[in-house]
Amino acid sequence: MPAVSTIPADGLRLTLYEGAEGFAALRNEWNALLMRSRFPSIFLTWEWQTTWWDCLGTGALRILTWRRPDGELVGIAPLFGACHTPTHHWQVVGCTEVADYLDIISAAGHEADVYGGFLRFLQSEQALPWDAITLCNLHESSLSYSLLADMARQAGLTVTVTQEDVAPYLVLPSSFEAYLQSLDKKQRHELRRKRNRLEREVSHWRWFVIATEEDLEPWVERFIALHRLASAEKEAFMTPEMAHFFHRLARTMARVGWLALAFIEIEGEPAATFFNFAFHDRIWVYNSGFDPARHAHLSPGIVLNSYLIEDAIARGYRIFDFLQGNEVYKYRFGAIDARVMNITIRHNP
Repeated sequence: MPAVSTIPADGLRLTLYEGAEGFAALRNEWNALLMRSRFPSIFLTWEWQTTWWDCLGTGALRILTWRRPDGELVGIAPLFGACHTPTHHWQVVGCTEVADYLDIISAAGHEADVYGGFLRFLQSEQALPWDAITLCNLHESSLSYSLLADMARQAGLTVTVTQEDVAPYLVLPSSFEAYLQSLDKKQRHELRRKRNRLEREVSHWRWFVIATEEDLEPWVERFIALHRLASAEKEAFMTPEMAHFFHRLARTMARVGWLALAFIEIEGEPAATFFNFAFHDRIWVYNSGFDPARHAHLSPGIVLNSYLIEDAIARGYRIFDFLQGNEVYKYRFGAIDARVMNITIRHNP
């Protein structure tokens, strides 16, 4: 198969790219299409997808695109094959625990056309060898687990739809005081008490955000150290390979202005950290760390998060997205759940 194949299709023109050449060819159009989609996820940006593939991708990479007759790009399906399994199982690029919201990228209003083109390709002679296609980490606003699922069943394919997780989030009001009033009385009191205690008992403290490439590497190392200290589970997660990914990701996101690596220092020492992104209409709370052996009685993570919410409101962000996981602290901040879904399409036995 050549590196680039243009395949006849009804209505839309399908192009299949083999390997990372597809990322290079689509660089100038990728994010523009994403911003026309129903849910512009930072995990579907060109920057995230290429960083993930370079650092963590395995197997074969195939990128499918769909264009209108006038050349307008309306769909991208970035897929990789898990070649270590005995079956031909393709997944959307990024389909691991480090990417929270993924999908086929489609211009809003063109989903049915793109899904139809995708299914026709899967059932054509030009299709990749496949036994299963998995789209994981679908935000509840996606049409893939509903419309695509229905269309695949109508095409005679076997479809499984499941809920993978929840992703708590806050809809931010116009002021921090309005946010505090939205909390129940107990949580509002606790948040104010923790902030007041830190401000009263500690003579030297500050919170700040690292957002540029200047002197970035030492701060990423501090994040990694605090992440590893937070729990045995996080220490096991942060392998050397994963630490390299976080360094690459931080540089990439800082370069395009989306990094929001936050710290709170107490008496000159970093006490807690959030590896966040500021993209589109929301703050994306990606990962965190703290040292449970130092300053834990001051709840530095909770206090830092409250300042980040206050700052997000002041900057006009609409959503404070805690991403996947139902940790109790998210709901104490008033978060509500979005569902995270999964669809797997299989050939009939």
